Parts: sequence; structure tokens; C-alpha cells
Amino acid sequence: MFLNYEPGDYVINPKNINWGTGQIQSIIKHKVTVNFENVGKKVINSKEIFLERIDKIE
Repeated sequence: MFLNYEPGDYVINPKNINWGTGQIQSIIKHKVTVNFENVGKKVINSKEIFLERIDKIE
């Protein structure tokens, strides 16, 4: 599986835009830990949910 992001990158979950921008904390196999600005830390199964990488806007 190829992921187009790595720890430190900023992402959004297109199915849950209200979670806000998230920063990837770690990637272990298909589990991606992301700290989202509105809902905190979530563990995402990258086989089921596609995260979209974005450029962080300050």
C-alpha cells in the first residue's frame, strides 16, 4: 500500500470535514494516528478511510 503522506504532514478527512485540519503523528502499517484540531487524536484505518494531504495555512 502506498500512502501519499508521512508523519508531520497535514491532512483532512473528506468524510468528516468538521474534524478540521489534522497533523499525522504516526503511521504503523495501515493505522494512521492523526491529531485533529476539533476532535483531538484519532486512529484512522487507511484501508477504509482516505485522508487527503493538504498544505498547512497559517
